Amino acid sequence: MKYRTLGRTGLQVSEISFGTWAIGGAWGQTDEAESLRALARAIDEGVNFFDTADVYGDGRSERLLAKATKGKEDQIYIATKFCRAGDIRDPATYSERQVREWCEASLKRLERERIDLYQIHCPPIEILRDGSVFGVLDRLQEEGKIRAYGVSVETAEEGLLCLDQPGVQALQIIFNIFRQKMIDELLPRAQERQVGLLARLPLASGLLTGKFSENSSFDPEDHRSFNRNGEQFNVGETFAGLPFEKGVKLSRELAWIAEGRGSMTRAALRWILDFPEVTCVIPGFKNVRQVEDNLAAQAVPSFSPEERERLRAFYAERVHDHIRGAY
Repeated sequence: MKYRTLGRTGLQVSEISFGTWAIGGAWGQTDEAESLRALARAIDEGVNFFDTADVYGDGRSERLLAKATKGKEDQIYIATKFCRAGDIRDPATYSERQVREWCEASLKRLERERIDLYQIHCPPIEILRDGSVFGVLDRLQEEGKIRAYGVSVETAEEGLLCLDQPGVQALQIIFNIFRQKMIDELLPRAQERQVGLLARLPLASGLLTGKFSENSSFDPEDHRSFNRNGEQFNVGETFAGLPFEKGVKLSRELAWIAEGRGSMTRAALRWILDFPEVTCVIPGFKNVRQVEDNLAAQAVPSFSPEERERLRAFYAERVHDHIRGAY
């Protein structure tokens, strides 16, 4: 396993880490025993960083991580998030009393005394402009409740705004071959400010695995069914904001990236890892096989300058105009 430094935190985290949205819920049925086996396999392979949130399965992901990392709290770092259990547009959601309540609840579920990275979970830009919540996080950090804090954002504008906050040490962004807007300004600015970048949805909800057809269907409890057009939350969180059928067609045009790299999954992750500004990529998983396939991305060849330019042109000419929602 290779490791990269997470911003100014000093933490060395595995460049392939994992998100736990899928094992918590909203991705169809889950199996707790298999989730724990998958977590154990990731840890055995050197993964030392996991991203979660209080709302993933109403705390289920946090509780699973507590079980999987018991006795390894000093070696395995956990990032969790808050605010989506309340009204994200209500300033009271970000009050010191409320944030403390959520922080303590996450600590209890995680069975830890400190959260390594505490993130605001995709708040509206008005909350970020107000900035009061950052003062709350500063106090929690001073008290030792959290080691560092950051923000999970939906758009480049939100990310750039957060970079002006001196206490922000990490940003979580949607970044993949279908979502390249962050390259031009946000990535270099984050590197300049020494802010870590966590790349979520690296496989565009599975589109970049190449395994779907236009007729693919999903469990009613899977966000790829109930949020396909942004019915429940930001449309960018599902299939990178692309209409599903269009995304499937575009993924077929990308089949060439798997040549010499084993699979589209590994190639798509490798493309992200080729950006030194990115601290780690955090794909989701539901079983041991997916963990192993994702980890194999470390060993595949990087993209050549010519290939990267080809993918850049593909995004600009074939993808950009079909993405829905602000990003």
